[in-house]
Amino acid sequence: MRLNTISGRFAALTMMFVILAELFILLPSLASFRLDYLESRLERAQIASLALLATDESLAADLETELLQNADVFNVVLRRNDIRQLVLSSPIPGPIAATYDLREDGVLQTIDDSLATLVSRQNHVVRVIGAPVNQAGQLIEITMQTAPLREAMVDYGLRLLGVSAAFSILTAVLLFLAAQRLILVPMRRVISHMSAYASAPEDARHIIIPGARLEELREAEDALRSMQQTVTSSLKQKERMAQLGQAVAKISHDLRNILTTAQIFADRLEDSADPKVRRAAPKLVNSITRAVNLCETTLAFGKAEEPAPTLSRFNLHQLATEVIEAEVLAAEAAGQVDFLSDIPATLIIRADRDQLYRVLSNLMRNARQAIEATGKPGTVEVGAGENDTDWWIRVGDSGPGLPDKAKEYLFKPFTGSTRRGGTGLGLTIAADLVRGHGGTLELLRSDAEGSQFCIQIPRGTAQSEPRQTA
Repeated sequence: MRLNTISGRFAALTMMFVILAELFILLPSLASFRLDYLESRLERAQIASLALLATDESLAADLETELLQNADVFNVVLRRNDIRQLVLSSPIPGPIAATYDLREDGVLQTIDDSLATLVSRQNHVVRVIGAPVNQAGQLIEITMQTAPLREAMVDYGLRLLGVSAAFSILTAVLLFLAAQRLILVPMRRVISHMSAYASAPEDARHIIIPGARLEELREAEDALRSMQQTVTSSLKQKERMAQLGQAVAKISHDLRNILTTAQIFADRLEDSADPKVRRAAPKLVNSITRAVNLCETTLAFGKAEEPAPTLSRFNLHQLATEVIEAEVLAAEAAGQVDFLSDIPATLIIRADRDQLYRVLSNLMRNARQAIEATGKPGTVEVGAGENDTDWWIRVGDSGPGLPDKAKEYLFKPFTGSTRRGGTGLGLTIAADLVRGHGGTLELLRSDAEGSQFCIQIPRGTAQSEPRQTA
């Protein structure tokens, strides 16, 4: 039994508390033993005195001495009918040191007298007064030595402590075995599961199955299982994201080369004789340029972080118009979605134009797809403005709104998508891009009448520049 274990310390504490409890009851027990000892001497003295009371003749000196020795007293005094009579007597070896009246002593006084008897090593002569047995008189009084009483009390105390020690050891051993069986075995089971899980946290087979009967251990197992499931799920998700990152990097590398070639041919379209082709060429070139830049930033992604925004001042109305035109082309087949812009034509903001294009494109595309999924006509509206500290952009739709699960995991990768086949990355990337500007992307509302997102970008050092609004 080792003291550095729970069961060992539990057993040691049990032994200590049992012995401590016995020490608390030792003094009352010794006091009770002393009282019984003195009362037995009074009874024996009373029995010895009956020999004299039964006859009118005096006892022989040797018989009287024998009676006193059997009673272990020096003399016996009886009070009968208000007459005090010395029944038996012998020489007293010394003066009487104390008188104890057993008829009047209380519990505290008895304990105090017991301690005094134990502490004093001298053999004193004391007088003891008590009531005769069976009311054979008014009182009986004896004189006796304290040495035999002290020896008897010491012997009784040692025997009591020995029994207490044996009882405490037996109790400690039983509690040790009980603790091993009822507490430590289930705890070792939990520890073994934790060790096995720590060796391979991605293996779902190592997740603990709660089975403890103790309520506290069952709660601990439930909490451990929940934590293990969360960790395993997160590790699998991170592994998928790492694999996805590698795949995206490879695709982006090859796609960049393809788009670079397409960009060269698109540049030549600006020299076409067809007016429609010349008008469409800049938009095609811009789209391919953005795709090339996206591939290059993806290759530089490395640590799953978006590159820092390259800030420039540009017209937000023109940017929103480009996004709307692209979404209008995508929505022409269905013909059910209308796009409205409420952005002042002269609103100039300072941000990364390509990143903000990606953010607005993602929000408007999500809104369009949500409306098309209902099979009913709807509207996507974008508005913007500014104040002394921020630029704000709001994108709303008249779609069906987001389900509760999508709201809970809205900006978490792979979990916030509500569209079949969606990855759940769009809003996560958009929120990261806005945060890169020091701003926020939040859902203002989402109900049966539609959803509305708000982008806030701080003006920063640009807030001291003149405001350019319509």
